[in-house]
Amino acid sequence: MEKAWLEPDEQDVWRGFLRMNAWIYDELERDLRTRDGFSLIEYGILAHLSEAPRQRMRMRVLAETVIVSRSRLSHQIARLEREGHVRREHCEDDRRGLWAVLTERGATALDRAAPGHAARVRSLMFDRLSGSQVDQLRGIVDTLGGGRPEQGGEPE
Repeated sequence: MEKAWLEPDEQDVWRGFLRMNAWIYDELERDLRTRDGFSLIEYGILAHLSEAPRQRMRMRVLAETVIVSRSRLSHQIARLEREGHVRREHCEDDRRGLWAVLTERGATALDRAAPGHAARVRSLMFDRLSGSQVDQLRGIVDTLGGGRPEQGGEPE
């Protein structure tokens, strides 16, 4: 019979992980909103688009990549589109499909936001860890399935 509860040490690690994750997320969200006017999800959208071939991704793939529902992604894309940071384009090979495309204005905004965001990520996480701890964390993340997802763009 499986145990119904976590062992005390497992519970401590689990709750600590949840607290740490929420704290880092909240700190990054607050920093980006204050400094650059983006939510963390919006920043993630711009960053992923900037790394994709032709700076565009299918909407469904982008939703999986930034780990949001399709409806939440659609809302975030609409806001970014109103600001001129992205545009949507119909897929030539799939009439129901849409591309999210990074605009020049979006790329410029990302270029402005990225140094401060990277510095904040570094201060919250990497500056607090030794090189061997970063390697251990990478191993843990990969083992738990949090490694780098597919880009989901298109072949070049």
